[in-house]
Amino acid sequence: MAKAQVQSVALPRIVDLDALDDIRDTLLGALNAGPVEVDARDVERVSTNALFMLLSAAETARIARFDFAISRASTVVTAAIDRLGLAPAFAQILKD
Repeated sequence: MAKAQVQSVALPRIVDLDALDDIRDTLLGALNAGPVEVDARDVERVSTNALFMLLSAAETARIARFDFAISRASTVVTAAIDRLGLAPAFAQILKD
C-alpha cells in the first residue's frame, strides 16, 4: 500500500477569529486526505483560538494515525506559543 502524500496548508499572514472558519475547513479537507504539514512562516498575527485549533487538528491527525507538523513557524507564532505556556503541547508537532 502506498504511503499517503503529505498535504500542505499555508497559514495566512493574519490568523485571527475572522480567518478560523476558512483555515478549519482547509485543515479538515487536508486531514481527510492524509498527513498534513502546516506552513506558518508568513504569520504576523495569531489568536489564541487559532493555536488551540492547530492542537485540535494535530490530535485529529494522531487519532487517524497521520503525521501532522507545523513547519517554519514565524517568530510571532513561537512567541505566542511560549507566552501562553503551550510549548510542551506543541513540542512534538513544531518543526524547523
